[in-house]
Amino acid sequence: MNADQQKRAAAAHAVELVQPGMKLGLGTGSTARHFVELLGERVRSGLNVAGVPTSEATRADAERCGVRLTTLDETPALDLTVDGADEIGPALALLKGGGGALLREKIVAAASKRMVVIADESKMVTALGAFPLPIEVLPFGLEATKRAIEAGIKAAGGKGSLKLRQGKDGHAFVTDGGHWILDAALGHIAQPKLLADKLAAVPGVMEHGLFIDMADLAIIASAGGVRLVERAQA
Repeated sequence: MNADQQKRAAAAHAVELVQPGMKLGLGTGSTARHFVELLGERVRSGLNVAGVPTSEATRADAERCGVRLTTLDETPALDLTVDGADEIGPALALLKGGGGALLREKIVAAASKRMVVIADESKMVTALGAFPLPIEVLPFGLEATKRAIEAGIKAAGGKGSLKLRQGKDGHAFVTDGGHWILDAALGHIAQPKLLADKLAAVPGVMEHGLFIDMADLAIIASAGGVRLVERAQA
């Protein structure tokens, strides 16, 4: 299987976890799109579920596939969220946000009883950080926010550069929430939990792409098949 086929295989395994009547969080990105498409096939065969999309792109995909949608205001407690990741590290610590939907993804995941991450084998890493860490920020006071973020990264034992993400139009990329994203090229994140805490404490940071102790199960597809990795419970 190539990478895209592996993503679809992982998504197909995740769809088997869905039970009638479930309220689902629908992730964002190429792997999550496979899940939405396969879920749509089951819905068209009679499965009754409702989903909360984590981005406008996922909303459009779900509507195209015939998946009934709801909101967290209407349905504040979800049974299951299925989403992808840019990196999956030890203890199922995740680095997410390459697609720019990290804030909504984290809100939806936190509202769910269970989070399942689906990925091809290339996303499994021994340490997070090779993929740039997205940090969603308010446009107001950007330079002051950047200085505080840099101090937080240093305090967590890291180093690297911050770059304002650009959109296809050459201007700053704007998230669905109207914010900007700073991508932190860190190379290696030695202490993900500490860095997550430091970033969360910075005024102007709306959210960061470190998902710590949130994923309960990873479904990883490779050329040799699909394997499950569960997070050990404390």
